[in-house]
Amino acid sequence: MAESLSPVALIGAGGIGKTSIALTVLHHDRVKQRFGENRRFLRCDQFPATLGHLLNRLSEVTGAGIKNPKDLTPLRPFMSSKEMVIVLDNAESILDPGRTDAREIYDLVEELSELPTLCLCITSRISTIPECETLEIPVLSMDAARSAFYQIYKCDKGSDLVNDILAQLDFHPLSITLLATVGHQNKWRMDRVKREWEKDRTSVLQTRHKKSFAAAIELSLASPMFQEFGPDARELLGVVAFFPQGVDENKIDWLFPTISNRIDILDGFCILSLTSRSNGFITMLAPLRDYLSPNDLRLSPLLCAVKERYFVRMSVDLDPNKPNFKETRWIISEDVNVEHLLDVFTTIDADSDDVWDACDRFMLHLYWHKPRVTLLAPKVEGLPDSHRRKSKYLIKLSALVGLAGNRMESKRLLHYTLKLERERESDIGVANVLRRLCSENRRTGQYDEGVQQAREGLKIYERLGDTEGQARCLIQLAGLFRGQEQLDDAEEAASRAIHLLPETGDEFWVCDFHKLLGLIYRSKGEIEKAVHHLETALEIASSFDWHTQLFEIHLSLVVLFLGEDRLDSAHVHAERAKLHAINDPYSLSQAMMLHATVLWRQYKLEEARSEALRAAEIFEKLGSSWGTSICGKILEAIQKRWDELVAFVQLGEFLHTMLLPGVLLSNLWSRNRMKALTTASNSWGATSRYPILSHHPSQCPSTRLQTVYVPPFFISFTHTPVRLRYPAVHRWS
Repeated sequence: MAESLSPVALIGAGGIGKTSIALTVLHHDRVKQRFGENRRFLRCDQFPATLGHLLNRLSEVTGAGIKNPKDLTPLRPFMSSKEMVIVLDNAESILDPGRTDAREIYDLVEELSELPTLCLCITSRISTIPECETLEIPVLSMDAARSAFYQIYKCDKGSDLVNDILAQLDFHPLSITLLATVGHQNKWRMDRVKREWEKDRTSVLQTRHKKSFAAAIELSLASPMFQEFGPDARELLGVVAFFPQGVDENKIDWLFPTISNRIDILDGFCILSLTSRSNGFITMLAPLRDYLSPNDLRLSPLLCAVKERYFVRMSVDLDPNKPNFKETRWIISEDVNVEHLLDVFTTIDADSDDVWDACDRFMLHLYWHKPRVTLLAPKVEGLPDSHRRKSKYLIKLSALVGLAGNRMESKRLLHYTLKLERERESDIGVANVLRRLCSENRRTGQYDEGVQQAREGLKIYERLGDTEGQARCLIQLAGLFRGQEQLDDAEEAASRAIHLLPETGDEFWVCDFHKLLGLIYRSKGEIEKAVHHLETALEIASSFDWHTQLFEIHLSLVVLFLGEDRLDSAHVHAERAKLHAINDPYSLSQAMMLHATVLWRQYKLEEARSEALRAAEIFEKLGSSWGTSICGKILEAIQKRWDELVAFVQLGEFLHTMLLPGVLLSNLWSRNRMKALTTASNSWGATSRYPILSHHPSQCPSTRLQTVYVPPFFISFTHTPVRLRYPAVHRWS
């Protein structure tokens, strides 16, 4: 505005700070220097939204002195006589397309924006404004939000709770200002501020001067444009507000089939800045969500209908052996919404079997497509022991928890479930839990306990004539034998398991058996057999797009090829493992950790360090001390190799400057050793100082000497004696 008279518009939700920004700019030194006293601020929500009232207010604030102008013509001479800046604040009040004079007012504002001596600034919640440079106002950064909060709140500046509170407010400026004011006026400490916010949410955002968040929202809801959307608009807005992620734009027709103008209404919400579009979802800021979400969800027919649609969608047979298995991956993008829906309805409708069965299906969807901890866990475990399906739900929960990385918690849940099944004298229930328990013991290295459980479960399955149960128990037994290094017994158990299953219809378990046989043969040193079985498993898993299985098989191949020093193959499978773990942080960090090891072995030290650091960060967030510890050891090994390279270059620099020709090595390394050195040197940048490092001795441009500087750790790899030209160098070495 200080450099150009081009019109500009500040667009955003209520309370986002549009007016504050406009006033700050209006009083900025550079703007004052250019426009002097010719700076005007006009609040458009303080007069009736008619063309006549707008023209009268323009005449008054500009000082033109024209009474009751019919259009802009009589005001033009005065407004064109000097450079002037005008802020039309809360312009949605006059530019709302639903108002009577909307077209005429729009044309007038557009005409104002074209005056050559006028700089027009518009603040508006709606985006239907005359053409100008539009700035979407974002929420505050964490630092700015903290600063804004503590400019008002003076009671407890040292608290660590403020960051969490600000994040819950979505860094919304008005909400931050109001909460800070309420806390300061009541002299609450920060823990009290947090409790009050979590208890009453947006109702606490009201100061003693009656400035409230609700008033800011109600302005938008009372606008003619919103009213034109019809009777369904408010309830539809409530559904959008209910879901933490908002609603998926690609599923609007599926979610709201009974609302004929659903697309127009949702577009209108965005125009009014009640919602915004983010990553394919129509969503809104947290304070707006809290205010607009239905108070009693059971009294919202639309939300109940949406709930039923999600429940039906989750009721499909989630069988990895069937072609429609891929269609169930929708949960990856909507898991937070569904989890919130279930969390609420397990509270308000806790006796409903439909709700708890939906929880069961949700956990199964997560298990297959997005393994993670769920906030439904305490509710599942809190069901009465007499609940007829509690064991079923606990088994699903334990599988999900285990796959997410918390094996000990998974075992605890299974022991709890085993107790319930024994009390109920359910043989099949006991066998199923024992099979899962021995799987967890295999993964945690408690092989003896696992073998005992597997044998007990196998006997029950044999007594019941359950061949599928026998096969699954045998595969666990084979894995346990492999852990005990009883490889022949492991091979026999796995082979028995494969023959118990049909050739088709149970491909998932066949894939699992081939994977285990591959691991057994790897342990026996029969590498070609191991690769054959792992690639067979990979082929089956690829045909069904089983991401969890594909991840585990690729990871197994990484370990195998690392052991065989086939680093290029290991690198390829590490990259593919990461692709299949993109929605599972724990698995992703495992793949990154192994990939860092591969890169370290390839002397790509900078890449290895970056990968190990990222893996360590994820492990730390997940609370995995094991993963963090392993990453620490990898980083230590990488640093050691860095230090060796630094020593290598320093030695080269010393020899180059003090002893001239340096150390003569005659055919010291094979080409592979030299290639490794070159790779490491390039990653560190040493070749810029010592170009000779880029060459194998046979390719060295020097015609007199073939000179290479050797770090100490490389010397141990050679069998060729090192001939030193100068005795002084020999003593120094």
